[in-house]
Amino acid sequence: MGSKKPYFVAVLTQILLAGMSLVSKAAFASGMNSFVFVFYRQAAGAVFYLPLIMFLKRKEPRPLSLRNFFKIFVISLIGMTIGFNAYGVAVDYTSANLGAAAFNCLPVTTFLFAVLLRMEKVRLRTVAGMAKAFGILVCIGGVITLAFYKGPYLKPLINHHLFQFHKSQTHKPHISSTKTWIIGCFLLFLSSISWGLWFVLQAHFLKTYPSPLEFISYQTILSTAQSFVIAIVMERNPSEWKLGWNIRLLAVLYCGILVTVVSNFLQCWVIKEKGPVFQAMTTPLNVIATIIGSELLLGEGINLGSLIGAMLLVVSLYSVLWGKSKELNVIDIDSNRPTEVPEMRSPPQP
Repeated sequence: MGSKKPYFVAVLTQILLAGMSLVSKAAFASGMNSFVFVFYRQAAGAVFYLPLIMFLKRKEPRPLSLRNFFKIFVISLIGMTIGFNAYGVAVDYTSANLGAAAFNCLPVTTFLFAVLLRMEKVRLRTVAGMAKAFGILVCIGGVITLAFYKGPYLKPLINHHLFQFHKSQTHKPHISSTKTWIIGCFLLFLSSISWGLWFVLQAHFLKTYPSPLEFISYQTILSTAQSFVIAIVMERNPSEWKLGWNIRLLAVLYCGILVTVVSNFLQCWVIKEKGPVFQAMTTPLNVIATIIGSELLLGEGINLGSLIGAMLLVVSLYSVLWGKSKELNVIDIDSNRPTEVPEMRSPPQP
C-alpha cells in the first residue's frame, strides 16, 4: 500500500479540484465576485492553519529566516494569489468544464519550468525527447482551439440539477461574448502557467525545508493577506462581501477547507515524494469528474470546441508523461546494468 499511496492521493486531489470548479462556477453564477470569493476561501484555510502553525512552533521551534519568508511570500503570490484569482475570473467568464480542461496544461507548463530550472532535460534526438516536444506543441494547439473555436453548444442530457439558483444571461457560457470567452481562456492559461511554476518552485524549496505542512500553512496565511488587498481594490461595495446560508457559503467552505487545506497539502506531499511532474499525471480525471458533475449539479453542457481542445490537452499530457516514463526506464536499465570487468589474461610466455 505504501508504494501505491502517492497514486491514490493524486487521484483524490483531482476529484477535490473537480469539485472546486463546480462549486466555484455555481457561486459565480449566483452573482458572487470572484476576487471576494478567493479571499474568503483563503481566509477559511488560514483559520485552520493558524492554530496548526502555533502548535507546530510549540512542539518543534524552528525560526523562519527573512530569506525563507521572502521565498514563501513570492511562491504563495505566484501559485495561490495570482493562480486562484486568474482561475476564478476565467471560470466566471467561461465554464466549469473548460476550467477543468485547462488543468491538463499543468504537466506541460510544469515540465517547461522544470527544464528552465534544470530539474528536467530534453534530448530532441531521442524518442522520449521528441514525445515531450510533441506534447508541448499539442498543448499549444489545444489552448488555441479552446480560445478561438467554440463550435455548437451540446446541451446537457439532464435538465434538472441539484444547485437551484437563478443564472443571469451573462453567466451562460454558450451565449457569452467572444471577447469575454477569449479573455477567460487566456486567464485559464495564465493560471496554468502560474501553477506550473508554483509546483516547480515548491519542489525546489522543499529540498531544504523539512516540513511541507508548515510550508503550505505559511503560504495560505500570506496568500490570504495578498488576496484581501486585491479584493478590496477590485470590489468596494460592502453588499458584495456578505455571505448567507446559500451556495456562496458552501463554495467558500468547500474551497477553503477541502481545496486550500486538504488538496494543497496533498499536492505538496506528492510533490515531495514523487516530484513536480508526477502530480499532474491523473489530471484527465478532473475533466471527467467535472463533466459528470456539471450535468448533475449545474445542468451545464459543453461546447464542441471545448471538447476538442480538452482532448488535445489530454493527448499533450500523456505525450509528455510517456516521454518522461521512457527516460526513467532508460535510466533504470543503465543503473541496473552490471559493470563489465575486463578479462584477466596471463602475460605471453617468452
